[in-house]
This record gives sequence, C-alpha cells and structure tokens, in this order.
Amino acid sequence: MKIQESAQDYLESILVLTKEQEIVRAKDICDYFGYARATVSVFLKQLRENGYVTVNEHNHIRLTEEGEKIAKETYERHQVLTDCLEKLGVPDDIAEADACRIEHYISATTFRALKDYLKKQK
Repeated sequence: MKIQESAQDYLESILVLTKEQEIVRAKDICDYFGYARATVSVFLKQLRENGYVTVNEHNHIRLTEEGEKIAKETYERHQVLTDCLEKLGVPDDIAEADACRIEHYISATTFRALKDYLKKQK
C-alpha cells in the first residue's frame, strides 16, 4: 500500500521516539519536527483513522502492526541511504537531509541493490 510521504515521516518519527523514550505523545512529535500542535493533531487523527496508530486515554501514541511495518521500512531506507551517501563523501548533515527525501521515491529494486552493494563493501 502506497501512503503519503508525510505519513511515512510521521510513522518513522514515532518509531524513532519510541526507541528513545517509553511514552510518545503529540508534544514529542511537535518537538521532533518543530511543528505546531494543531498540525500534528490533525495528522495523528488521519493516522488513527487509517489504522496506523492508536492513542490511548492518556494520549500515549503507539504504532499499530501496519504502522510499525511502514515505519521500519522507511527508517531502514533512511539509514541505508544516509550510510551510502556518507560513504560517497557527502557531509553528514547533507546526507541525512537528502536520504530523508530519497527514501520516499527510490524503487524497491534500486534500494535492494544499494543495500546488497553496501553489504559487500563491509
């Protein structure tokens, strides 16, 4: 299933925040992106309605199985692409920003080839 780039970014951010802290709230996502609370609330509602996250009575956000699958895939693409660009000599901050854009558009075939290539280089 193809979902919007922004949805992938939100799901990835929840995954990253979950690795750093026990509880994720809307405020944490606001801080992560530097977005206003209203913006994050609207998007979280859409993610909830589409079955990618759950929000409990304490406003703790969790990825559903489908949301976690998408988040992990996006995160892996981000990590591999960042690593690849850095190995090519791209400065860390630029590699990170470019990987964030590329991760949404690279084909599965090309990504798999890059990933296999990097494994052989190690």
